[in-house]
Amino acid sequence: MNHPEPTAAGPSPAFAGLIADVHRGIFFPGRFRVEAGRIRDLREDPGAPPGPLFAPGLVDAHLHIESTLLSPAEFGRFAPVHGTVATVSDPHEIGNVAGMAGVDWMIEAGRDSPVKIAWGAPSCVPATPLDPSGASFGPEEIARLLDRPEVLYLAEVMNFPAVIGRDPAMEAILAVARQRGVPLDGHAPGVRGEDLRRYAAAGISTDHESTTLEEAREKIAAGLFVAIREGSAARNFEALWPLLQEAPDRCFFCSDDRHPDDLVESHVDGMVRRAIALGVDPMVALRTATLHPVRHYGLPVGLLREGDPADFVVVPGPEDFHVEQTWIDGRLVAEGGLPRTEARPVPPLNVFRARPVATEDLYPRGHADRPMLAIQARDGEIVTDRASVRPSLDSAGRLRADPGRDQLKIAVVDRYRPSPPAVGLVLGFGLQSGAIAGSVAHDCHHVIGVGADEPSLERALNAVIRAQGGLALASPEEQLTYPLPLAGLMGEGPTEEAARRFLALTARAHGLGCTLRSPFMTLSFLALVVIPSLKISAGGLFDVDRFAFIDPWEG
Repeated sequence: MNHPEPTAAGPSPAFAGLIADVHRGIFFPGRFRVEAGRIRDLREDPGAPPGPLFAPGLVDAHLHIESTLLSPAEFGRFAPVHGTVATVSDPHEIGNVAGMAGVDWMIEAGRDSPVKIAWGAPSCVPATPLDPSGASFGPEEIARLLDRPEVLYLAEVMNFPAVIGRDPAMEAILAVARQRGVPLDGHAPGVRGEDLRRYAAAGISTDHESTTLEEAREKIAAGLFVAIREGSAARNFEALWPLLQEAPDRCFFCSDDRHPDDLVESHVDGMVRRAIALGVDPMVALRTATLHPVRHYGLPVGLLREGDPADFVVVPGPEDFHVEQTWIDGRLVAEGGLPRTEARPVPPLNVFRARPVATEDLYPRGHADRPMLAIQARDGEIVTDRASVRPSLDSAGRLRADPGRDQLKIAVVDRYRPSPPAVGLVLGFGLQSGAIAGSVAHDCHHVIGVGADEPSLERALNAVIRAQGGLALASPEEQLTYPLPLAGLMGEGPTEEAARRFLALTARAHGLGCTLRSPFMTLSFLALVVIPSLKISAGGLFDVDRFAFIDPWEG
């Protein structure tokens, strides 16, 4: 299908077909043209051809661009292939690594992105004071960021116990945002009942952490918008999509954390298609991906109205939402599954002080007569369970990995200060040999690894440390490293190359026996101490339910 593209000296391009009016909730035959980057002469016309469909561009309502392993400029080059014209982006990953300098870097690196990036002020750097990172944000830093025109909201308030308990430091951060009248984003995994009401009463208006329909319903009843998430590790669409029929005006779509291989396949467009295939009204699915986040966050994004910025997509029709073209500010930025823009290079930035690990560091003393708490990973989710196991000990009484019983070693190395690694056990990975590791470890981004044997785990961890950030796999036969030189979180290459390298690592992990769909993404969340229920960070094993570090050896 050929569609007009504007030229500097040529006439304004004109379009005709079916038009999606997300404000009135209807599709109508009509025409419009684009002039100076805006929609002009939009009108109904019964004589217009029956197709294609012109619809507002799609919005990811909660995303950490760092988790795509791409720079903001490269993300902005590729995401329009899937109809994405804007994101609500929380830069707290790089904020935890490099502080204000990191957030400033993200904003500058995304300045030339065709995708419109609405940045948030990271509310929880670190996610909790119990897990120190490379920086600490208080009300002064939040105020400075919210005074920037690119920063439109307070990013997800992850330390929900501090909100519920009215912690003075958290109250001061919330007050800064309330004074400026910006939206306050939430993060409340498993928070229900009176705790949820207290959380919402603090002014928080969204949540993207629901894993069950009942939890999401309760959050909507408490006044929150629910972002239905389909990321690389947390895949909640299947559980939550009925909300689109029960409470269609209270939902967004988001990906939260999406690795490059999944981004190559789809983005928000995939959620729109899945919803329609399940019988959701196409207009409801489209409004969820466009109107609702644009209104809630006050995004400078056009919604295909007269005078709006010309941010729209071209698809075959309401029942066939495969993106053929994406236009942003009147510029054709993607067509036929390919980007039509180039990403400019970005300057390097990093903070990395971890010291190499010795194999003996990975053998803590055990207790032959006592059970041990182990993390139970879940495939497709970032929440974990806890298991009480009888661990394997070597002849010297040291804890060892036992892949035959799926008891793998997990280790976290402090990225910011030299110290011994924290070591524990994790179940659910299925590795029979070898190890994987990475410096993407939400949210403080220490170096984390899981291994079926200690020598491989040591090699994988040290490969990441030598690279000053990246992903690695090691086994007795091989070693692979994918460097991430941009803060140890992002690479410098194009999306297609990032996807190829990431898929190669994932395939090798599966070849070593790993049964998880996205092992590196699951690994990255095992250190996130604000997601239930058992996690591990540089300080040791963390019980999220008690919100405290604990001794893994049960009494």
